[in-house]
Amino acid sequence: MNIKEKFGAKVKSMRDLKGISIEHLANISNVDRNYISDIEKGKRNVSIEIIEKIVCAFDTDFTTFFNDKSFKR
Repeated sequence: MNIKEKFGAKVKSMRDLKGISIEHLANISNVDRNYISDIEKGKRNVSIEIIEKIVCAFDTDFTTFFNDKSFKR
């Protein structure tokens, strides 16, 4: 699994954990829902600005978001 797929899987996991739809995440993060869908599929090379929007939308911080076994090599 490459880093884009790992990040996408983490976004989907967090979204499922919070019980929110892609559309709701798009609204609260101000990121297009099709873009979020592509992120979850591992199809997007995501900028740090978009990562920040998504992390903030989950009401967390970078450390908490990325402190996960799924990002270890």
